[in-house]
Amino acid sequence: MTDLLTLFAEPATWAALAALIAMEVVLGIDNLIFISILTNKLPAHQRVTARRIGIAGALLLRLGLLATISFIVKLTAPVIDIFGQALSWRDIILIAGGLFLVWKATKEIHHSVDPAPNDDMFESKAVNLGYAAAIGQILLLDMVFSIDSIITAVGMTDHLPVMVIAVLVTVIVMLVAATPLANFIQANPTLIMLALGFLLLIGTTLIAEGFGAKIPKGYVYAAMAFSAFVEGLNIFARRRKAKKSG
Repeated sequence: MTDLLTLFAEPATWAALAALIAMEVVLGIDNLIFISILTNKLPAHQRVTARRIGIAGALLLRLGLLATISFIVKLTAPVIDIFGQALSWRDIILIAGGLFLVWKATKEIHHSVDPAPNDDMFESKAVNLGYAAAIGQILLLDMVFSIDSIITAVGMTDHLPVMVIAVLVTVIVMLVAATPLANFIQANPTLIMLALGFLLLIGTTLIAEGFGAKIPKGYVYAAMAFSAFVEGLNIFARRRKAKKSG
């Protein structure tokens, strides 16, 4: 207890905590967009529960990974060499998660543009998503985002209590924002395509990072923020036009 008081008596600790919370919240937005899009495909009475399970899964995974922090650090050590490119377990997980996001976003865009069920490479049977399948996909991406989140935390601070607090704050923000974000996306159909575009971008970024191409996240999130701002103007313009015509 004394060590904790000493730790949080230092201004540098609070600065690190604030920076880490900001970074974790930004990383959590990716996770939240995926959860929102996926749960909106479920029946209305299942959506809130699915979101809570998804976010609870994110919390448990992050806390579990923090408890094995010495193991997580080793995930950055090279384990395989492909065409001269050394890959660690973290790289492999990021590449696999990125490929899944690209495939999932492409599949959802395909069905949004051509909603009639067809026997194609994306969906040969039912288009509707089952509850268990949605939870499974959310938890799968939770793992990818959690590992990236924890490794980012390790790179920003050496103090485990700071990491735990940052994770808890981030998950609380996700829990509060989940339903309003999902409802807003559901109420504005054009945002669905924009959010799917974000998932494509995030998936491509994860793949690039897995292969060692360091893309500054500021550029990615700036592009996402600008796109969201433009779409916000479009929504505002459509509502004003609807009021005038009504």
